[in-house]
Amino acid sequence: MNVRALTDTDADTVAALVRAENAELGRPETRIDGEDVRTWWERVDLGKDSWLFEDDGAALAAGWFELYGDIGVFVGVVAGRAKGRGIGSAIADRGEAAAGERGAVKIHTWAPPEDQAAAALFLGRGYREVRRFFHMAIELDGPSPQPQLADGLVLEEVREEDARAFYDALTEAFRDHWEWHALPYDEWWEMRRGQQADADGPLWFLVRDGSELAAVVRNEARSSEGYVGTMGVRRPWRGRGLGKALLYRTFDEFWRRGLTRVTLGVDAESPTGATKLYESVGMTVESTMVTYERAVTP
Repeated sequence: MNVRALTDTDADTVAALVRAENAELGRPETRIDGEDVRTWWERVDLGKDSWLFEDDGAALAAGWFELYGDIGVFVGVVAGRAKGRGIGSAIADRGEAAAGERGAVKIHTWAPPEDQAAAALFLGRGYREVRRFFHMAIELDGPSPQPQLADGLVLEEVREEDARAFYDALTEAFRDHWEWHALPYDEWWEMRRGQQADADGPLWFLVRDGSELAAVVRNEARSSEGYVGTMGVRRPWRGRGLGKALLYRTFDEFWRRGLTRVTLGVDAESPTGATKLYESVGMTVESTMVTYERAVTP
């Protein structure tokens, strides 16, 4: 067996491994493709922190690591034909070693709840389940209703000059989110620069209340679907329909582009009731992921 670092060109291969694993576990059919995988790697140093396990040139498994604040995060996927060969443990060994080397305080990893082998592996290594996240989706069948905002509130497209205020509003809104660690502004903007719009139109939106940004949403137009990357409503403006207004504006933009499927990820225990908001606009839970946690041992 050969182990090497992943490269950007391996994204389609990893997506195929994920789709195959989901099918083997009886999970809902997924449209995960290489484009999705590349978004997972946005903050991963592939040359240093990733591993592709191959046998005679065929991919058997993949894993990668990133440092998220003081949390070391590793992810792995193993093909069904390769299970039982210790590859899952090898990925965990590498992820845990990387977390220790980077000074992480604790480690997170994920697995589908249907994957009992992964649960046994992690629980046997001292992890515990700490959270669940939902993957939600909607199939659009036409333009969305247009809710009326209160006087003084204006829904607008995000311009490049709004970047700093957008970042500040999003960071403030997500302070309530479990284990939220904001990137420094310069690093965040370097990653996101130019994504607020593309040749087909706007992708990010905001609600302005005078000189204040009350709510913001960052979206991505992918090859086969629209994706709601992050959405936040600042505390003083919650409960006033701003999140729903931003979602409907987002849906309309994706509908205009011919992207009739829209997805997002959400904390199942969101303190702001985000799951109920998404259900109120017609989104449903398609699948769940379990987060496992363990302290870093010296």
